[in-house]
Amino acid sequence: MTRKQRRLTLIGVAGCVLAIALGLVLYAMNDTIVFFNSPADIQAKNVQPGTRIRLGGLVKEGSVQRGSDQQISFEVMDAHAAIQVSYKGLLPDLFREGQGVVAEGVLVSPGTFRADSVLAKHDENYMPREVADTLKKQGHWMGEADAAPKTQ
Repeated sequence: MTRKQRRLTLIGVAGCVLAIALGLVLYAMNDTIVFFNSPADIQAKNVQPGTRIRLGGLVKEGSVQRGSDQQISFEVMDAHAAIQVSYKGLLPDLFREGQGVVAEGVLVSPGTFRADSVLAKHDENYMPREVADTLKKQGHWMGEADAAPKTQ
């Protein structure tokens, strides 16, 4: 083998090793990546129970029920569907009915979601970009007609 052939072989082997390492990293991350879903998306995609997701939408008016030991349940809705959410813990100070919310957790059944964390909008103009875009597509956006939502 000439010197040039050894160098090309070494570069080829190193490239293969890097490609395999990258593939393994991406495969491992596949289970930890969490995407945003609206209630209508969850029903349309037939998301399987036990799947970890982020659920976003509006807190349905009159659906918040506070139990003992910081147990809270409420419904997250969009224009076409609603999902019952249960959460144990302290809610953000700005959490209230009719406002945008993103909950991260596990889908227990097709109509029930158990949240690990709940995020609420921080002022009257803020809504998470994914929630605002989904509500606009569905014609359910309640923001100012001319102004785009502020996001961070």
